[in-house]
Parts: sequence; C-alpha cells; structure tokens
Amino acid sequence: MDRDKITFALPKGRLLEDAVNLLYEVGIDARQTLEKTRKLIFENGKYKFILVKPMDVPTYVYYGAADVGIAGKDVIEEKGLDVYEPLDLKFGFCRLCVAEPERISEPYDIEKLSFIKVATKYPKITDKYFRSRGVHPEIIELYGSVEIAPLLGLTDRIVDLVQTGSTLRANGLKEVDTILVSTARLIVNRASLKTKYEMLKSFIESLRKIVVFEQI
Repeated sequence: MDRDKITFALPKGRLLEDAVNLLYEVGIDARQTLEKTRKLIFENGKYKFILVKPMDVPTYVYYGAADVGIAGKDVIEEKGLDVYEPLDLKFGFCRLCVAEPERISEPYDIEKLSFIKVATKYPKITDKYFRSRGVHPEIIELYGSVEIAPLLGLTDRIVDLVQTGSTLRANGLKEVDTILVSTARLIVNRASLKTKYEMLKSFIESLRKIVVFEQI
C-alpha cells in the first residue's frame, strides 16, 4: 500500500453517488468513479479509489488493500471483521427486515416460533438474530431475487434489505420484524490508522464536521 496516499474502497451501486458527493465536500474528488467505464481503480493526486461490490468493502479494508471504506452497517455486521468504525455518515437509510407472504396461514409470531425456514443473503446476522431469541433457523442463502423464495415455496419467510417496501408489496410480501436499521458508515484499517495517522485523522475530522453540520 502506498504510504503517501490514502486508498478508498467505495461500494458499487446505491451508496456510491452519495459517498462520492460527501468526499467532494471535504475536498476529495472521486467523481471519476461515477463515469461509465470498466475501470475499477482510479487515482487523483494523493488519493486512490477502488470500486468493489458492497459486501467486499470491509474485506478490502480489513486486509489492508484499502485504508478507508464506505459500507452499509448491514454489510459491516454481516462480515464481522475487526475494522475501526469512526463515523455514521447518515445516508443510505434502510432496514434489514423479516418478511412473509401477506396471506400466510400462520402469521409471524416470534414468541411462538421454535423453528423458521428463511431465505437471505445475510446468513450470519439472520442466524444470530433468531438464535438469540430461542428460534432455530434453517437458512437458505440466496444472492438475488430473494423476494421470490416464498412465492416458489422455497421458504415461508425472507430476511432482506428494505428501503421503501415497494418490491415486497409488488411480490405479495409484508414486513413483520426489523432486525437492523442500516446507514452508510466510514470504516478504517487499524494498521493504517497508525502508519498514516496524521492524514487519516485530518480526513476523519473534516468528514465529521460535514456530517454533523448537515444534521443541524
């Protein structure tokens, strides 16, 4: 890793534009990452940006391929890696929810459940959540179109990320429990925090002022 540069792991998809805009407010121009290109690595002065899948951001930061990353709390919790998390960036609000068909024969009741069969791309969070409540989960891992699992009889329920709930409703599902409220977070490699302390401290404090100011 370059000692005179800060390398950022940025998530492709829904968080990217807000992440780039926030960085721009503190004088870090990552707008080239928004261009339609197959490139995944970009450089601008003393900053390097790598575009990765959202679920991979904590991995790149934890193993030191990136000094800093921006990832949803849902992703951070699912990966469970030891990264420093100094800031809630206050964008990308969503909920990790349990959902079931609107016309299910036995509606969800956590107090009466002893077993649940659920489809999700968050197996670790899902398993921990249900076991902490005395429920044994059978988890089927899916990484796309989780909403159709109940429609095809694969499972009765799903655990998935919800923003407006429109996709659930369009597929005849309803939210019945919230596991986690997620927002975008800043995460930092712990070794980088020592080797690039002054650079990262200045960046984090500048970002903190912007985030706090925008909440006033």
